[in-house]
Amino acid sequence: MDETTPKPTAAHVTRLRFVFGEKRIVGPGRIDLLEGIGDTGSIAAAGRRMGMSYKRAWTLVEELNATFDAPLVEMHRGGAGRGGAELTALGRDVVSRYRAMQAASDRAIAVDLQALLARLAPEPVSPG
Repeated sequence: MDETTPKPTAAHVTRLRFVFGEKRIVGPGRIDLLEGIGDTGSIAAAGRRMGMSYKRAWTLVEELNATFDAPLVEMHRGGAGRGGAELTALGRDVVSRYRAMQAASDRAIAVDLQALLARLAPEPVSPG
């Protein structure tokens, strides 16, 4: 690899997607949603952070909870300040394992990715 070879960036990382059935999917967006719920304690806040509607976020959480033999997200009903959501131990484990698989995939393809990057044509310059 020489100085002109582009180095992998966030845009070059693998984006794993596991399809276990029609609505039984684990991929980068759903993992990001789970991490957001873990960070914010809220399905709505995690969805907003990703630019998705509450309904979409809720639907994805329901699908994720139905995919595994135990829920990934536990919801707490309540009024202002008492409601919320949190990742279960299984939810944290799924996120951790997904991120580990993603990192292992990145490491496994690094040499071949570098070879492809070295052969990329220059990006076209857009007029204006």
